[in-house]
Amino acid sequence: MTVNKNYMNPDFEDDAPDLSTPEWQAKFARAEVRRGRPKSDKTKVSTTIRLSPEVIEHFKKDGPGWQSRIDRELRRIVGVD
Repeated sequence: MTVNKNYMNPDFEDDAPDLSTPEWQAKFARAEVRRGRPKSDKTKVSTTIRLSPEVIEHFKKDGPGWQSRIDRELRRIVGVD
């Protein structure tokens, strides 16, 4: 029989607080839940666009962020920056 190396002795006192007490439940009820980063005033729209391989290669050669670089160039061309 193999010995479990991760065995915890049950005689040790659990030092974690009991989160089911009314005091903790009240704290959880009052806590504001915010997930992820804050919402932007100007959100981008997800879309699909077909570009020539040369265009993709040009923007990808500088590494991550190539989609943002395409967006920046398109904004410059249409004059919205």
